[in-house]
Amino acid sequence: MPTAGLRIVVGICAVIFITGCERQQQSSPEAGEAAPGAEVVQQAIPAVAEGDWQAYGGDIGNTKYAGLDQINRANVNQLEIAWRRPALDQYYRDINPDQRFSPSWQSAPIIKNGIAYIPNGVGLVEAFNPGTGATVWVQEPIGGAEGLPGAPTRGVAYWSDGDDERILVQRGTFLSALDAKTGALLTSFGVDGLVDLQLMPPEFERFRWGGVPMVVGDVVIIGQSMSDTFSNKEAFRGDVHAFDVRTGILRWTYNTIPQEGQFGTSTWQDRSWSFTGHAPVWALFSADEELGLVYMPISSSTNDMYGGHRVGDNLFSQSIVAVNAETGARVWHFQTVHHGLWDYDPPAAPILMDISVDGRDIKALTQITKQAFAFVLDRETGEPVWEIEERPVPQSNVPGEVTSPTQPFPTRPAPFDRQGATVDNLIDFTPELRAEALEIFTHYVTGPLFTPPSVRSDDPDGTQGTIQLPGSQGGGDVQGAAFDPETGILYIPSITSPFVADLLPGDPDLSNLTYTKGSRRWIAGPQGLPLFKPPYGRITAIDMNTGEHVWMVPNGDGPRDNPAIAHLELGQLGSPGRPPPLLTKSLLFIGEGLTNQRPGGRIPVDMPVEIATNSGGTTFRAYNKQTGEIEWEFELEAGTSGPPVSYLHAGKQYLVVAIGDRVHSPELVAFTLP
Repeated sequence: MPTAGLRIVVGICAVIFITGCERQQQSSPEAGEAAPGAEVVQQAIPAVAEGDWQAYGGDIGNTKYAGLDQINRANVNQLEIAWRRPALDQYYRDINPDQRFSPSWQSAPIIKNGIAYIPNGVGLVEAFNPGTGATVWVQEPIGGAEGLPGAPTRGVAYWSDGDDERILVQRGTFLSALDAKTGALLTSFGVDGLVDLQLMPPEFERFRWGGVPMVVGDVVIIGQSMSDTFSNKEAFRGDVHAFDVRTGILRWTYNTIPQEGQFGTSTWQDRSWSFTGHAPVWALFSADEELGLVYMPISSSTNDMYGGHRVGDNLFSQSIVAVNAETGARVWHFQTVHHGLWDYDPPAAPILMDISVDGRDIKALTQITKQAFAFVLDRETGEPVWEIEERPVPQSNVPGEVTSPTQPFPTRPAPFDRQGATVDNLIDFTPELRAEALEIFTHYVTGPLFTPPSVRSDDPDGTQGTIQLPGSQGGGDVQGAAFDPETGILYIPSITSPFVADLLPGDPDLSNLTYTKGSRRWIAGPQGLPLFKPPYGRITAIDMNTGEHVWMVPNGDGPRDNPAIAHLELGQLGSPGRPPPLLTKSLLFIGEGLTNQRPGGRIPVDMPVEIATNSGGTTFRAYNKQTGEIEWEFELEAGTSGPPVSYLHAGKQYLVVAIGDRVHSPELVAFTLP
């Protein structure tokens, strides 16, 4: 961290945040922790084996890159559908013809040695032929029809040692190891093939996760998802656990909120670390096998919009933490939000990249964030590649709240989406719409990025909370980004979508929290239009060797046909559907994301506002990577719910993506050339 930034933090330590002294100890492990790499030879991230898609993100560095060029700019317009495969194999429908499953299938297959593996609509693994979509095997539900109901997860992991090939999958409260050739449970793993993940005390919530196991060496690492609706300030931590990939024995546990004697407790005043919970890794992990490091994007702690009971920076909430994969020892950390109040969890796996900055080769890591920042760090040490400044931010007037005086702002790259609920950012398609947007604005607390949540007034003339932009679902979010290792360009899909950060007094009969979150509704502007300027869904290309933006284009039509602006004949305004990207040698493939998403709350009927949903569209596109121009588009029956993948099978390149919504039953759709 730069010297000037350190001076700010030291001042905070002395005056207000006694806790902040540990804020930027990126590479100073505590006693017993692993020291950053001794002699490590500079080496590129291992490439994906030709034709395979080896992990959910293409590789364990989550680049979402396939170095294939059989499908290219010259022939992409010839793509046609090769096969389709439903989210639930007929085998399960025969067990229970009425089995229900989610309309949103956010899974993606991995392809290894000519076989594709994916968790289906109820979270059981199906193996299929990636050239035809035909079933190879399906995982038996334990208990038959009784064991069939379940929630889908995003993906599986593969591990092998000689002839021992395993598929690792988490479903409900269990981690399973399956024989990759047959789908049978490997009974030497855990208890009869299952490891119980319910490791927190029974008085706390039940384990759940929708992520993807991360296999590094001979360990498999699991995060968890936890409700962000809190009744009390006491909760259990979202600890990270690692298990032996052969036996299922617990190898290590990482406390995402430090406990007695551990580094970071001084960032929690009044021993609040002892009762505050959550801070799970609900997103995905990345790993560098050469360095032996796993990178964990840790999310927010109890309560994610009010923190009067947990004064301090609150490590390791909303931080990237690098740990030794074999031992779980912390090597470095970097906190992207101090004392989080905005639900600005790191939403996607960090992306590993080898870049060259000012003539210096760097093993780097980039974490995209909901606040539309890209934090670029040296993945060996955690040191910023470009300066990250601690800048003053607005302070809270909520009783009991003690906001961090500063927050970290990367100086490079520039933000990739709109920031701040400010007058300058309001729509101005016409003077009339601008005036209506200004009227809506008067009912809320507004301001720049990091304006804190506010208490919703009982007075009809009072403010109804804080308009937060970006909201809790973007800038960047679960869709992640894609990196081209050949050109050094990062492609980030993001959305411009505000929401209302409102607080309500805690009910003493139900909660010991002074304040709890309110409706957290998404908010729209006049006449059904968004409140802020477009694009509402965009793609930004950034040269990671320089930190400069290369291009930005809207993704999707957006509300251009709204009657209030249709006469203006505007170009694409972008759809806020959060679609994941896929890169190949010459093209960027991306859809428009989920369609028919559920609105996030209700708006009082007397307010001149309409519900706004973060809903995508049904078009799947290929963009020119150099210019952002559209090279091909295909209208699907539903929005893309899962990330696209690409691979070679029998010498032929395929693209596969999951689609589905409440109208169209989820399925995989595969494209190839004639």
